[in-house]
Amino acid sequence: MGYIYLALAIVGELLGTNLLKASNGFSSILQTLGSLISYGACFFFLAISMKTINLNIAYALWGGLGIVLTTILSVIVWKESINWLSVLGIALILLGTIILNLYGPNH
Repeated sequence: MGYIYLALAIVGELLGTNLLKASNGFSSILQTLGSLISYGACFFFLAISMKTINLNIAYALWGGLGIVLTTILSVIVWKESINWLSVLGIALILLGTIILNLYGPNH
């Protein structure tokens, strides 16, 4: 069940971050409120997930997948550009997350 809560936390992070971009520097009230609510839900579900998932695993997955998925959405939704060094950096973050999950303290 912890991983379901973690997935909800990641969705909350993605939604909150994209609404933060859409809020145009907090100048749009609906997007600003949506972003704050999404981040609140994100941290709520992240905290609940840590009841059954170790902090280092939960945070690595939350942060790593959040970065990767946010980057994908920024290219698709916001039409932002990305270069090969950015892709390399993201790949290294993913590699670190995978290594931590495969060989972390519980293995």
